[in-house]
Amino acid sequence: MKRWQFWVGVLISVVFLYLALRKQHLGEVWIALSGAQYLWLIPGIAVYMIAVWVRAWRWHFMLRPLKKIPTYKMFPVVAIGYMGNNIYPARAGEVLRAYVLKRHEGVPVSASLATVIVERIFDGVVMLSFIFLNFSGLARVQGDSGVFGGVSIQTVAVVGTAVFLGALVVFLLAAMFPFTTEKVVRRLADRLIPARFRTKVLDVSLRFLGGLESLRSPVDILMIFVTSVVIWLLETAKYWLVTYAFGIHVSFFVLMLVNGVSNLATTLPSAPGYVGTFDAPAIAILSASGVAPEAATAYTLVLHAALWLPITLLGMYYFAREGLQWGEVPSDLPQEAA
Repeated sequence: MKRWQFWVGVLISVVFLYLALRKQHLGEVWIALSGAQYLWLIPGIAVYMIAVWVRAWRWHFMLRPLKKIPTYKMFPVVAIGYMGNNIYPARAGEVLRAYVLKRHEGVPVSASLATVIVERIFDGVVMLSFIFLNFSGLARVQGDSGVFGGVSIQTVAVVGTAVFLGALVVFLLAAMFPFTTEKVVRRLADRLIPARFRTKVLDVSLRFLGGLESLRSPVDILMIFVTSVVIWLLETAKYWLVTYAFGIHVSFFVLMLVNGVSNLATTLPSAPGYVGTFDAPAIAILSASGVAPEAATAYTLVLHAALWLPITLLGMYYFAREGLQWGEVPSDLPQEAA
């Protein structure tokens, strides 16, 4: 990544951390951390790994028109992608897993990236569904809470819904009318792309469209959506289990709201690992729901670490098992994606 992009992400993370911690008594946060029952992290991490397995199954399901790959082969690739998202900026792990999949199975990077983008759109729709199911709870979170720089979460949720649903409609139309879409792509390429680049751009674009084949069947669309709901409910179950480590008592619906808003915030540029952008919304919502701010802060920091560390270590293990080198992948990705 270019250096300025990295530092912009770091700056945004610092701002979010400041907004989250500026009114906290850090001594009381430490007391809450010291008194936590960390054994509750074990079942929480186990549930999260089940969610990752379901993600691997969903990706296997979406890739069937391109190539049938068993879920057990997809799981390590998904773990590597998580690791990449957690340590590289700008969600580079999504491209990394597409690269590893091509290395293993010969699936073109551009085609598998299409399925990855569709995954993220469905994830966004489900996250926003979690938010709207608990929209009344957002009224307790004031605009000056520090989340999104003073902009109300309600506004962010409405804008986010328009963006994700708009993207979903575009992809569905592209999948349902492949010949028309191909004609449009060719016309745009003829008009906008210089002749020397046109063949390569068209080749990548058409392979990308090929990755949308799983959206041509209403049954497949429903299956992808239901699987996405299951994934995010399992992740929320981890949030719920970790509350027991801190003696926090909130409803599962509040945690669905925390999950939806915090993960929506991670779409913003940030330092690797979504530092700050994940934490500030979670602390604000829990505090507004009656949890002591220091307990909410301690819980969020531990939850974030429990979401980040296990899957990152697992991804590093699979990455090493692949025989990949850290410097090898970023330099190869642009060529492989083409």
